[in-house]
Amino acid sequence: MPVSAEDVAHIAKLARLSLNEQEIEMYATQLSGIFSYMSLLDEVDTDGVEQTCQVTGLEDITREDLAVPISDEQRAALIAAFPERVGDLLKVQAVFT
Repeated sequence: MPVSAEDVAHIAKLARLSLNEQEIEMYATQLSGIFSYMSLLDEVDTDGVEQTCQVTGLEDITREDLAVPISDEQRAALIAAFPERVGDLLKVQAVFT
């Protein structure tokens, strides 16, 4: 599947990447090669093969998220120890900007 320079430029814009013309052409060539190599997988006979997302047998370890009550003194100490706060609200660094 050939990838055009326009496709690469569009993807770069969506990803907010600044690419020059030489880089766009290079990535178009590389991506085309990768996609054509991946098309070899279409030739693999997968009839009767059960779907799986991993083969190690490992499982996620999860726990129930429980709210644990604390005393008013513990709560006040935590709030007082936090560097930035507005009243009882704790100010944290932004995750999304």
